[in-house]
Amino acid sequence: MIKIGITGQSGFIGTHLYNFFGLMKEEIERVDFKDEMFSDRKELENFVSECDVVIHLAALNRHNDPGQIYNTNLDLVNRLIASLEASGSRPHILFASSVQEDRDNIFGRSKRAGRELLAQWAEKEGASFSGLIIPNVFGPFGHPYYNSVVATFAHQLTHDEEPEIKVDAKLELICINDLVKQIYGIIRNNITDPGLRIQHTAEASVSEILELLRGFKDLYFNRGIIPDLRDEFQRNMFNTFVCYIDLEKHFPVHLTKSTDDRGSFVETVKLHSGGQVSFSTTLPGITRGNHFHTRKAERFAVIKGRARIQLRRIGTGKVFNFELDGNEPAFVDMPVWYTHNITNTGNDELYTLFWINEFFNPGDPDTFYEKV
Repeated sequence: MIKIGITGQSGFIGTHLYNFFGLMKEEIERVDFKDEMFSDRKELENFVSECDVVIHLAALNRHNDPGQIYNTNLDLVNRLIASLEASGSRPHILFASSVQEDRDNIFGRSKRAGRELLAQWAEKEGASFSGLIIPNVFGPFGHPYYNSVVATFAHQLTHDEEPEIKVDAKLELICINDLVKQIYGIIRNNITDPGLRIQHTAEASVSEILELLRGFKDLYFNRGIIPDLRDEFQRNMFNTFVCYIDLEKHFPVHLTKSTDDRGSFVETVKLHSGGQVSFSTTLPGITRGNHFHTRKAERFAVIKGRARIQLRRIGTGKVFNFELDGNEPAFVDMPVWYTHNITNTGNDELYTLFWINEFFNPGDPDTFYEKV
């Protein structure tokens, strides 16, 4: 069992790491961290003493006073080092720096200085250290106006706001899922390097990102058409975009039902993508699902009977409830990292169509069970 603690556990990268370790890796035990520990010397010493690995993510990257950014980030590193020295702990330290180091701005300088301080401590103490220089990270649940331009644009476009390009820079990007897997590999293989550059998985200019997200809004948000998700980068961007939709306002989406003397006809899925369409019947009172995906896009369309679809974002307590009736066919799409289920709430058999963007692969199902 590997005991891992994450400073900045509640942040964007921290949340994804925390969920990944706790829900997908049985050999890992999470040591909970709270931001207040930096203000309590004994609490911080106890925290590092419990850990085999400490991932130091906690940092300030935006503030009206640039000096505050530098001083805060160096102070956090110094407090971490002091707790390691006072407790005699020698966990493997992973420090999250940024490609902002290359741009020599105040945040980049603070991250470089912090990385160098921890590298010096590790060399002196003979401890394992990995200084990670991370490209621009995007993915579900990043904070708009704070974590990335992708988060900002996706939030704005799904909330009827107009994005603005300030600098049309070319960005090196990595999806949060890929970053988490790389960090896991570094830990499992005990890779140590004071300046380890995490390889980006895509490149795009700010204007290209905005154009792609605008396309998602037009196709999916306005017209109900699922875009082409065969390209991994586009799929990751789409899954990010969907997570900024106000679920309670957007779902369920009612479908157009055409009826004549022959019966009825309903178009349930319009797509520019591949994948798999399946069909199920569900008996009264039965629930299907209670699982989540990290990369798959999925749609539940109720075409006969009554159903309740429930969603809950992993790591949160709020449950979204959607009531659907086959007399007015409708669908709900499942954002990644939302556990979900469907229950037959009627007295008759429930008919549901399911679409998912890839074929089922027993060797890599991307299906993780957790009750809503």
